[in-house]
Amino acid sequence: MMHIVTTPLTPAAFAPFGDVLDATGTPDKLINQGLCGRFHDRARLDFGEGGRAGISIFDAEPRALPYRLEMVERHPEGSQAFIPMHEHPFLVIVAPDTAQGPGTPRAFLTSGAQGVNFNRNIWHGVLTPLANPGRFAVIDRIGATPNLEEFWFATPWEVRGR
Repeated sequence: MMHIVTTPLTPAAFAPFGDVLDATGTPDKLINQGLCGRFHDRARLDFGEGGRAGISIFDAEPRALPYRLEMVERHPEGSQAFIPMHEHPFLVIVAPDTAQGPGTPRAFLTSGAQGVNFNRNIWHGVLTPLANPGRFAVIDRIGATPNLEEFWFATPWEVRGR
C-alpha cells in the first residue's frame, strides 16, 4: 500500500484543484448595519452548458485516519462545493489529471472552519468527515447529462495524519 500524509488546507496549496471557502482576513465589506462581515465571491462555480446550480444536503458517515483510499471521482460538467454544517475538520483528497488517469493523490485536513470548491474535472476523494455529524451543504451542477466519472486505484493508498 502506498502512503499519503495529510497537510493543512491552505488556499495556495489547494489552488490547482479549486477554492478554499473560509472567512479569514478582513471582510470585503460590512453589511447589515455594519454587524456582518461579507467575504465576497469565494468560489468559481461552474455548471457548464445546460446545467444549473443546485444545493443538496449530504449526511456522510465519519471515517478515521488512517484512511484507505481506493477510488477518486470527478465531475466533467461542473464544479462541486462542500460546505460543512458543523465545525469539525474533514479530509479533502485531490489528484492531478494525467494521461493515465489520476496522478499521485494529495490529502488536506481542513481547520474545521473551511469548505472547499472543486473545479470542474478535478479528481477528488469522496466526502470524508472525521467526526459526527457528517452533514454538508453541497452546491453542484444539476442537469440531464452524466456528471460523474470514477477511477479505482490498482493499489490503494493509505492516508495518514501528520
